[in-house]
Amino acid sequence: MLETAIALVVFLFPLAYSPGPGNLFFAANGARFGFRATVPANLGYHISTWIVTLAIGLGFIALLNKFPQLFVILKVAGSLYVLWLAWKMIRSSTLQGSHNAKPANFVDGALLLLLNPKAYVIMALMFTQFLDQSQPGQFFTVVMISTVFTVNNMLAFSLWTLMGDALASGFRSEDSAQKLNAVFGIILAAVAVWMLLS
Repeated sequence: MLETAIALVVFLFPLAYSPGPGNLFFAANGARFGFRATVPANLGYHISTWIVTLAIGLGFIALLNKFPQLFVILKVAGSLYVLWLAWKMIRSSTLQGSHNAKPANFVDGALLLLLNPKAYVIMALMFTQFLDQSQPGQFFTVVMISTVFTVNNMLAFSLWTLMGDALASGFRSEDSAQKLNAVFGIILAAVAVWMLLS
């Protein structure tokens, strides 16, 4: 099982640490509010990740295969949700001082995962590579794969969040906040379009 875990981390490294919708979302929020403020959203995303990964490993993917239109619905809903988050960020007027500006919360993080069909594809692909479904008693292997996937993903998101926080540390004044909000709001909007078109 240890060999499987090591091979899984190597397999996931380029997927987890390259700039994708989740990483850019958390980098933008880290830049906007600082690392600590993103912890609830990070927990929401990764608790959802573990549950969904476990469900897919135990056969939930069969539901998506049976109802392919569900994939399209999730894709559109996820893109619109990220676009809405981008719009909220663009409309915020300051980094620290605006009472309207709030960091993403636990539910935002959970929805970001639940409405991201690309995550389901990666999860399913991972199980096709690392789970021998012809063998009995695979429950603990599914739990191990789900846990390694989730922890590795959380580390990647935390790294991107810290980079966003560090990048924005010099831009926390009222004068530069509006421009920074606009830049990261546009990045999130681009992520939403990317999710929709990919």
